[in-house]
Amino acid sequence: LGTFMAGGFAGIANWCSMLPIDTVKSRYQVAPEGKYSGVYAVFKDILAKEGPRGFYKGLTPVVVRAFPANAACFAGYEFVSSMLTKAGLE
Repeated sequence: LGTFMAGGFAGIANWCSMLPIDTVKSRYQVAPEGKYSGVYAVFKDILAKEGPRGFYKGLTPVVVRAFPANAACFAGYEFVSSMLTKAGLE
């Protein structure tokens, strides 16, 4: 259970810290060509029009998905690692 929880919370921490960067990247990718001169222009636009909260739009579904996905990943890794260790294939 500890590994499962650690994985879930690690996923949440990852997305809470990386979502602003991902938001800027995504907006830059879907913007019409020529709208922005670069990612810094996207950053300034989001900050000016939406404030800091604009970087965290969509956080709830991302966190809801991140917890079980990362928890399962951590648990799966630990399970396979223990099986390989028991089989002498570390």
